[in-house]
Amino acid sequence: MSEQKEKAGQLNIELSEEVAEGVYSNLAIITHSNAEFVFDYIRVMPGVPKAKVKSRIIMTPQHAKRLLRALADNIAKYEASHGEILDQETAIQGIPMTFGPTAKA
Repeated sequence: MSEQKEKAGQLNIELSEEVAEGVYSNLAIITHSNAEFVFDYIRVMPGVPKAKVKSRIIMTPQHAKRLLRALADNIAKYEASHGEILDQETAIQGIPMTFGPTAKA
């Protein structure tokens, strides 16, 4: 009986080979409305004035807040093992990280 309870609480997640390869992004633009958060992931190449959105994730405000908490927890664990992650403004002076379009959802 306890084996059935354990299986009932588990989620079987499948990961295809294509999705497992991932998408590299070095810029994220986050916009929101009253109903959703939109995360656009972009790859910006040095010296190239144009970039395309490589992936878009849309989620509810509740899921966005859960993502925030999970990311904060993972960053804390990473920094405990590997040291502090320097943000770009700390690591590279003079390059603003606020560039990009001003989007509205």
